[in-house]
Amino acid sequence: MELWFSEMHTENVKFSIKVDKQLCCVQSQYQRIEIFESYEFGRFLTLDGFMMLSEKDEFIYHEMITHVAMAVHPMAKNILVVGAGDGGVMRELAKYSQIEKIDVAEIDSEVVRVCKEFLPKTAVGFNDSRVQIFYEDGLKFVRSKDNEYDIIIVDSTDPFGPGEGLFSKEFYGNCFKALKPNGILINQHESPFYTKDAAMVKRTHKRVVQSFDTSRVYQAHIPTYPSGHWLFGFASKGLHPTKNLDATRWNALNIGTRYYNTNLHKGAFYLPTYVEELLSDVEDVE
Repeated sequence: MELWFSEMHTENVKFSIKVDKQLCCVQSQYQRIEIFESYEFGRFLTLDGFMMLSEKDEFIYHEMITHVAMAVHPMAKNILVVGAGDGGVMRELAKYSQIEKIDVAEIDSEVVRVCKEFLPKTAVGFNDSRVQIFYEDGLKFVRSKDNEYDIIIVDSTDPFGPGEGLFSKEFYGNCFKALKPNGILINQHESPFYTKDAAMVKRTHKRVVQSFDTSRVYQAHIPTYPSGHWLFGFASKGLHPTKNLDATRWNALNIGTRYYNTNLHKGAFYLPTYVEELLSDVEDVE
């Protein structure tokens, strides 16, 4: 008998991966956490039945949510990561020696435990001595912060369930307050392809634009995510994602990546026409 994991991307579209076996199924206080072993994508993590990452393509997501900001901010030393219970963002941040502090606000300790056991290639990020985990709601955690972080990376689940508050106007306003001058906020912006997802993209970006002086969207191609076309948001109090990119400085660091590079960085902000049109009444696309 064949075993398949399937996720509904719309009422009419299903994404399926042939599975060898299920390695873990845990019901935490917040969500159902599952780890599967697949033939094509290696091990993968799902939360409440939604794909979060696979071993084969997670590097794309984690590099693009991390290195874009690090290549723009010249002196990033204090970082806040919201979510990221798999450890992949911290793995990428650990490549920068100038970082002094990496705070992680993750609501579900069970996600961290499961990923440490079954996804060590990403969870290795928790081993860095600069990482301090706070098992708290990111929305509440950031409320008490003021002028503390150079970069905030929001590696959240989708905008419902435990991650819903991380897509609110209140949260983005609190992130603005928590950032230092020239601070950068990065968040995952969902997919622009399917109708319901596109509506979430537009709503999320509108809320970010209301809080930040500079706000732009960039893209990556991640096979296991809905449509394979994924967006991220770059928001800042002063720095521009391409005008302030210091490619020479970043390349001199010799950071090892498999997807991100500084040429791709610039190209990622050139969006397809249908995405520009989606955002046209939210921001002036440059």
